[in-house]
Amino acid sequence: MSTPQSQPTPAPAHSQTQPPNQPAPTQGLPAPGSPAPQAAGSGPGITGPAPAAAAPAGPGAAVPARPVPQRTPQGPPQGAAPWPGQAPLGGYVSPIPIRKATLADAVAAEWTKIRSIRSTVWTLGSMVLLIVGIGLLAAFVVSATDSTGATQTERVPVLILGIYGTMLSLICVITLGVLTMSSEYGTGLIRTTLTACPDRARVLTAKAIVFFLLTFVTTTVATTLVAVATEGIAGRLGAVPTAGQWLKATVGVSVFMSLVGVLALAVGAMLRHSAGAIAVMLAVVMMPLVLAMFLGVSDLTELRSWLLLYSIPNQLGVFYDVSAGEGPSGWDPLWIMTLVTGAALGGAYLSLAKRDA
Repeated sequence: MSTPQSQPTPAPAHSQTQPPNQPAPTQGLPAPGSPAPQAAGSGPGITGPAPAAAAPAGPGAAVPARPVPQRTPQGPPQGAAPWPGQAPLGGYVSPIPIRKATLADAVAAEWTKIRSIRSTVWTLGSMVLLIVGIGLLAAFVVSATDSTGATQTERVPVLILGIYGTMLSLICVITLGVLTMSSEYGTGLIRTTLTACPDRARVLTAKAIVFFLLTFVTTTVATTLVAVATEGIAGRLGAVPTAGQWLKATVGVSVFMSLVGVLALAVGAMLRHSAGAIAVMLAVVMMPLVLAMFLGVSDLTELRSWLLLYSIPNQLGVFYDVSAGEGPSGWDPLWIMTLVTGAALGGAYLSLAKRDA
């Protein structure tokens, strides 16, 4: 006799098959990751007739609100002290302490900028080459003659031989001073600079400080080197220089040339064009001498004398005890150039504050 086989119990008509390993959806919102509900009898897995539709809600029936996930604010644990320099605002708090920017930060940024561009190396390298090279060449030429043709009382220190190189190196200082400011307008980097440091007066002050110190140190090293070399090569042919003459031929010349460079920087800030600012500065240096040459055939002798005495080349010659007449003497050229440079910087501050980048 055969044992009757068990028959599978039929599923209720209203049941639906569930996909394996999927929890049954709860009442309300569907479970995360589950497929969207389909119409009754139309999708796979439907084995029975469609269940009865839910009765529509009446006009006054309350609709259950969808739960809104709450975000936990990031920051220190509750009850803990805030990070240094931060206030508990209830949102994200940076772990990096925040402090107010200072002029020292702007100076550090400008120093990084000016020492990382090639124009600084080329212009300052050319300046050193002109000062030292021409100074040594003049010393060797004078030493080869073995005589100055003057008596002992008429002799002057051979430090004067350094004036030729410093005169020509003014072009390098002027060029670098203009490019320090105007090149940022040409490339559009000034927008980034002013975004990082919105205080425009601080930006211009930092540029002037960095440029002045860099030019002063470089020029002092070059002028000191050429002064020592010329004195050692041809010192026997000239008078013994005093301490004041040594100071003026090295430190005085370096300060004067650095002020001329800051003047060029201010002109570049006002004009915002490299070629135009360089042309203006070359005119400031050379135009008085050119006008004095043309006025020599006229009756404007007083104007001609004033142009010669207060031109930049003649004021530079004062530091080597060489001048065209009764004009600035001693340390007077420094005070004159300081006033002129200060006035130009004032105009640059106003221009930078009132005009857009």
